[in-house]
Amino acid sequence: MRKLVYAVHTSLDGHIEGPNGEFDWAIMGPELSAHSRELTDRTGTLVYGRRVWDMMSSYWPRAEELSDHPHDLAYAPVWRETPKVVFSRTLEKADWSTEVVSGDLAERTAGLKSGPGKDLLLMGGAELAGALADLGLIDEFHIVVHPVVLGGGKKVFPGGVRTDLRLTGTRTLDGRAVLLTYEKK
Repeated sequence: MRKLVYAVHTSLDGHIEGPNGEFDWAIMGPELSAHSRELTDRTGTLVYGRRVWDMMSSYWPRAEELSDHPHDLAYAPVWRETPKVVFSRTLEKADWSTEVVSGDLAERTAGLKSGPGKDLLLMGGAELAGALADLGLIDEFHIVVHPVVLGGGKKVFPGGVRTDLRLTGTRTLDGRAVLLTYEKK
């Protein structure tokens, strides 16, 4: 069975974006970029909620036109080539090898996890990740804590049920961010 891995960047005070929706504080240094490559190397499908999909699909198809950052240049072709799933109640279709999924979240996720291939990688977002965590469907959590206090904004987990996890790893990345890796107990 494939694992569902959740990878997210957070501020020290537990926010994935600032009070005005800003996400200008997550710095992708060489070590963080290498961790991102490790995750995508074991991934067969990228998973998104609608809001993160909108952000990703507006950037990665033309990232080379918008950025000269080494991480962006290396990741853009990987993003374009990797199959993707978007969970949405409103989106009807999507480009870039993307399947739009709606209906019962637990049932549809269980179906994806039981399919063939490499792991599923849920990137960013809060609503979908929170709902999947509440259902006990996330197998691994890769939380990158950045050295910034945002003072408000969207929380990593916007509520939900208690979930006890087991710490499986810690790592300092680029001398500034800390990767915390957890698994379900």
